[in-house]
Amino acid sequence: MSKLTVTYIGGPTALLEYAGLRIVTDPTFDAPQLYPDEGGVPLTKTAGPALSRADVGAVDLVLLSHHEHQDNLDYEGLELLATGVLTISTMKAGSDLFGGGVVGLDSWESREVGAVTVTAVPALHGPPGSEARLGPVTGFVLQAEGEGEPTIYVSGDNASLPLVQQIADRFPDISIAVLFAGAARISAINGPLTLTSADAAEAARIVGASHVVGLHTEGWEHFTETRADLEAAFAETGLLVETPPGVAVEVSR
Repeated sequence: MSKLTVTYIGGPTALLEYAGLRIVTDPTFDAPQLYPDEGGVPLTKTAGPALSRADVGAVDLVLLSHHEHQDNLDYEGLELLATGVLTISTMKAGSDLFGGGVVGLDSWESREVGAVTVTAVPALHGPPGSEARLGPVTGFVLQAEGEGEPTIYVSGDNASLPLVQQIADRFPDISIAVLFAGAARISAINGPLTLTSADAAEAARIVGASHVVGLHTEGWEHFTETRADLEAAFAETGLLVETPPGVAVEVSR
């Protein structure tokens, strides 16, 4: 049976082992600290990673939903990108983080990485109108060659269910959803910047996932819903995979 192996590291960061690739999502490996955000909204990290960047070891690919906020790309994350590892992100990230291995894709564009096709899919970081302040963000769909390989949706910092519906319409065979939840909020924006727990459950229903990996629910002060909230939202579905920090968990298709 084909599978995905997930090691939850902290916040939005996980190691995905899939079709021969070691993939890191939104790399955040710093110790707890205060980040005086250039946009005027400071962010406070309250917990360090379950694994250090060195502990993770070799990485084949980074999926970076966006590069402008430290809760998705911190100082240690930048050090990882500086090694030249192939990084797929927004077009703006491809422009701003020039050099190294950063590749920007528009929505619905694809890149072949080994046996995996990575497609950038639309995402909205907050309610409509938030783009001007928060910048562009992307999600990803992963498809691998070979019969029985699962199709995986990685939401990134998306808060829009209509966009999830667009993704489901294009990729009706998604079986595993890696969802960034936590209902992140800042005072400057009236609305959650990532999926609420209830919206995460609805997103899983929309894409027809048989397994859900929940990220982005702990480790930062501006996350307003916890892992317990996410578990409660999925309690009747049996879809949510238990991912203890630092432990490799196999997710069957």
